[in-house]
Amino acid sequence: MKALVTGAAGFIGSTLAETLLARGADVVGLDCFTDYYPRANKEANLAGARAHPRYTFVEDAVQSADLAQLLDGVTHVFHLAAQAGVRKSWGRDFSTYTSNNIEATQVLLEACVRRPITRFVYASSSSVYGDGVPIPMREDALPQPVSPYGVSKLAAEQLCYLYFVNYSVPTVSLRYFTVYGPRQRPDMGFHRFLKAAHGGLPITLYGDGEQTRDFTFVADAVRATADAGTAGVPGRVYNIGGGSRVTVNHVLGIIGQLVPRPLDIRREAPQKGDMHDTYADTALARADLGFRPQATLEDGLRAEYEWLTSSFGLR
Repeated sequence: MKALVTGAAGFIGSTLAETLLARGADVVGLDCFTDYYPRANKEANLAGARAHPRYTFVEDAVQSADLAQLLDGVTHVFHLAAQAGVRKSWGRDFSTYTSNNIEATQVLLEACVRRPITRFVYASSSSVYGDGVPIPMREDALPQPVSPYGVSKLAAEQLCYLYFVNYSVPTVSLRYFTVYGPRQRPDMGFHRFLKAAHGGLPITLYGDGEQTRDFTFVADAVRATADAGTAGVPGRVYNIGGGSRVTVNHVLGIIGQLVPRPLDIRREAPQKGDMHDTYADTALARADLGFRPQATLEDGLRAEYEWLTSSFGLR
């Protein structure tokens, strides 16, 4: 395998690159270091892969990169580059999402036409479902996203499918359900909660905390992504969920056991675009990819907390 990983400096992308290298692949990483969170975090994410002799890193955006050169000899594409964040996707910022999530995907797919790509794996999101589908969520449910971010991820999924149907690009889309763990972005809930709790600072919670999420540990999500590169059926979409569907209040209870001080929780109104519940039916991923999440929520939260305290020098 020679893999191109876009979004290679990100939370999941950098972890995926290291996993592919450990499996014997040659990896080319592509990232443009958007300013959504500090570059220093992303540089730290890259350190392990950059030390590997079979890893090459290119700093550029998908839309401006020399894709003909980057794709030369590549057998697998793992497309994780995207503008993240539900709450920031409204208003003027939506153009950033259309550029980085929709346009970038179309440009990369077009560059893969008539190339001998074995798999093109696209990282989608449970945000495509919205609040109107039955729980647990199945891939054949009608998606009705409730955020501009979800719309952009669904549009990119549809681009993957149409390039499969019309040009035989062997696309596989994975709908991640709330991935967490070491290297998690600083804007994401667990990162914010753990860091605030450790420092004795207020934890901002949007809503009453009774909303539920199917939390997925990063190692489980990455394993499924790598396996989709070999076992994913072209044209299919797979749910990737950790099987840890709990309320946010339950999560805060676990954090209260990890951090040796009382939690100061400040509740605010729910944010527009936030789904109330997510829970993945992963039967298709189990059947095709052999997907079986291994991390418990307690162990995963402990791993993220240990990473935070060691990586950021928290005391």
